[in-house]
Order: sequence, then structure tokens, then C-alpha cells
Amino acid sequence: MMHGSNMEGRPQFLNALTDEARAAFARLGVRRHFAVGDVLINEGDHTQDMVVLYKGVVKVTARLDGGRAALMDIKIAGDVVGEVAALDRGPRSATVTACGDVTAAFIPACALVPFLHANPETMVPLMGVFCSRLRRSDRWRLEFAGYPVLVRLARVLVELVVSYGRKERNGVVRIDVNLSQPEFAALTGSTTNTVHKALARLRRDGLISTGERRTFVRDLPRLSQVARLSASVAEESSHRTA
Repeated sequence: MMHGSNMEGRPQFLNALTDEARAAFARLGVRRHFAVGDVLINEGDHTQDMVVLYKGVVKVTARLDGGRAALMDIKIAGDVVGEVAALDRGPRSATVTACGDVTAAFIPACALVPFLHANPETMVPLMGVFCSRLRRSDRWRLEFAGYPVLVRLARVLVELVVSYGRKERNGVVRIDVNLSQPEFAALTGSTTNTVHKALARLRRDGLISTGERRTFVRDLPRLSQVARLSASVAEESSHRTA
């Protein structure tokens, strides 16, 4: 998440490796291809592979009481998922599902652990993944307690612009991840009905438009104002969209 005037980094594991370490790491595991809706990891399973994303976007969900699934995170190419189970040999804590075409390498624990011992410099980027996740979790808890849903939703949308935005004509940015209203509700810690009203307000004010589970940000500076982010964050977000 982003807060204040600073953008909290989401370090991607592969990008943090040296060229030599990245080349060696690429030789580990088996690459597999997935289509939209395919499951890479099932919550509760006892598989112990770390999954490295080389192409595409995935959603990370976990079951709540009553069997309802909550969206926990979104991961893109360069990220890793499943590293906790690979290292502590426990059951999977979440389900990972492809949001489109995905290419990923599955690295078993029996190959991962010796590689980390032989290449200790790779432990720092991996620790960065853990630290980033803890920081995001702490930030979300603070924002859920301190901001109304409209502000939390605007912050999620700005973060999505930074990570997954694609510039179109007239300054419009398409968020290249398909999210349903229940998934937006999960990301903002609110109910589907409440997030529906917040999205409707942002549409009515001309900040966003939606259709076929696509979201378009039409006025990033004003959306950043709603998110209570500084103008510098909005400018940096605009520069980082492809």
C-alpha cells in the first residue's frame, strides 16, 4: 500500500537478484503454463514447492468462516508464492489462481533449500518478500481502523494503477487485473454492498469507469486526493504506468 508521501515498495524477488543468481535460479524447478481460472496452489494441500511467476497475474485467496473466500493479495511476474510452505513444510495457507495466461516454475523444497545455502546472497531478496508482506499487513490494519471505506478503496485503486496500470488514450489508465466487487470488498476490509456504493460514487464523480470486471481510472490526481495521498504520489504513479 501507499501512504503519506511515500510509496511502499513491493520488491519482486527475481528483480532483486543479481544477473548471475537469477540465471542460476532460472534453472531450478519445472515451468508450467496456466489459463485463467486454473489453480496453481490449493489451500490446505501439503505440497512444498515455491512457485516463481515468470508471466501473468495471480490472485491469492484464503477461506474464512463459512467457506467464503477472501482476496489476500495479487502477484505478478517476478513475484514468488508458496515460499512459506516450501520452507516450514506446513500446509498451504492460501489458494493461488491464475487471472489470465500464467507461466510459473515450481521449485521443490529439496532443490530450493540447498540452493539458498549455496547462494546465501539470495536470502536477502527472499527476506524482502517476507518483510514487504508484513509491512503491507500492518499498513492495511492501520488503514482499516483509520480511514473510511471510500478512502481505502481509492488507495487500493491507486496501488493497482502503480502495479498493473496500462495507459490508454486521453490519460485514462486501465487496471490490467479483473476484480469483482466482492474481491474489492476483501481488499478494502468492507462488505460488497458498501464497496458497491463507494465504486458508484467514484464513477459518478468521473474518477473511474467500470465494465466487464475491468476498471479504468480517468482522473488519477483526483483519485489520489480522495485516497488522501500527496500530489507527488499521483505523479509518480502516472510515470510508472506502462
